[in-house]
Amino acid sequence: MTSSRHVVFFHAPNSRSAGVRILIEELNAEHELKVLNMKAGETRQADYLAVNPMGKVPAIKHGDALVTEQAAVYMYLAELYPEAGLSPAVGHPLRGPYLRWMVFYGSCFEPALVDRSMKREPAPRGTSPYGDFETVISTLTQQLAKGPWLLGETFTAADVLWGSALTWTTGFKLVPELPEIKAYLERFNARPAVVRARAKDAELAAKQA
Repeated sequence: MTSSRHVVFFHAPNSRSAGVRILIEELNAEHELKVLNMKAGETRQADYLAVNPMGKVPAIKHGDALVTEQAAVYMYLAELYPEAGLSPAVGHPLRGPYLRWMVFYGSCFEPALVDRSMKREPAPRGTSPYGDFETVISTLTQQLAKGPWLLGETFTAADVLWGSALTWTTGFKLVPELPEIKAYLERFNARPAVVRARAKDAELAAKQA
């Protein structure tokens, strides 16, 4: 394993990788930014498909290690900078809940969101990865109501993932802006790292327009 913590970050503004840019700001992580223009189809070109055959961002390279998939990228980066305290260590009481909410995002929330946005009925409960949309949202809001963060008083990389996702999903009216979600997003969007990352992404997006 490389002793350097420098990573190459493949990123496109106005995409799911925007949250990773926020996490990098939170961690003050050493990185090289590889900017892709999704509107120009750069994530579907051969050079990038050699990095991620799915043609999706985010992706990071750390030495010879390639990491794709949102939750994996967040967890890898947070563990690379343990001094930031955004990843509960193995054996910590919050480690299990942290992993739960990291994985819940991709295994339940995103599939439910896609079905809802496409106006598709979920698969039968016995084969659906999430059950039903209302239960997914109810489970999430019950957790957020405990506040101020997803795991209570401790802010983690899971909040960067969920804060970023809920910002755009409520913005597009895909998720209802319930009181618990609204209060959570007000706290999240006021964080200095969030403000800095979004300002940088706004500049990138303007250049690509």
